[in-house]
Amino acid sequence: MSETAGQQHPIGVYLKIWLLLFVFSAFSYAVDFYQLQGYLRWTLILIFMFLKAGFIIAIFMHVQWERLSLKYVLFLPLLAIGVLIALMAIEGDYTHLTRLIYFGR
Repeated sequence: MSETAGQQHPIGVYLKIWLLLFVFSAFSYAVDFYQLQGYLRWTLILIFMFLKAGFIIAIFMHVQWERLSLKYVLFLPLLAIGVLIALMAIEGDYTHLTRLIYFGR
């Protein structure tokens, strides 16, 4: 049996993360309140969304305390999918711009 079996995490960790999630949510709402537009708006919204999701996964789903091998199994496929999506977006833009150059409109 491992040392971490049945390990209890202090309630203070969870309360601090709840507070941090509340602050990130307030920042997300502030983006709408101040009516930010364009890329700045979407960049801030995505940053706050990924930060909140990361803290929820790490602390409330207990991934923070898992072995490194399990973290690799969980997150490397997601990273690979993200890279492939980015490459497809780049290729799609290239194809679109090439068609505009050679075929017009």
